[in-house]
Amino acid sequence: MTSAPGIEVGSHGGDDDRDLHELNDRDDREELRTRYYGLLQELRVVLPGVQVLVGFLLTVPFAQRFPELDDWGRFAYGVSLISALLSVICLLTPTVYHRIAKRTERTARLRWGIRMTVAGVLLLAVALVAGLWCVSRLVFGFRAAWVLTVPVAVVIVALWILLPKVSGSDPDRRPARPSDG
Repeated sequence: MTSAPGIEVGSHGGDDDRDLHELNDRDDREELRTRYYGLLQELRVVLPGVQVLVGFLLTVPFAQRFPELDDWGRFAYGVSLISALLSVICLLTPTVYHRIAKRTERTARLRWGIRMTVAGVLLLAVALVAGLWCVSRLVFGFRAAWVLTVPVAVVIVALWILLPKVSGSDPDRRPARPSDG
């Protein structure tokens, strides 16, 4: 099962991990619990940074040069702000779901947790790119904004989407063992 085209919902990439749709809420309770708590740990690392970004974006309209933004600048700022807020909502959803959903629905909790994490990270990427374009356009001008923003967008796509997709595709790759260092 996938959460978005090509994004695996239940696999960690290891050879002995089963896909999420192969796990049973009752029989695989410990595996599901371990995966879910791992996901929550990842969110504990990501969320503070995203929350700081949202806090900053909420204060920007009070900055001295904000009135200098034209319609395109305000649009980019709005995209950045809304995307960042939606990112926080998506990234908090697994924690809220964990507290509200039935404890026995472990597979659904993990499936939706992964989906919301992926959505939150994608929305964060939109917020970062739109925010960079908005600020760099105001500070450096239209052309420079594109010169700065496009490479950042390419790096985000390369590291957040392509790298995870291709890193496990080597058929000669052995699974890492603790003794491999």
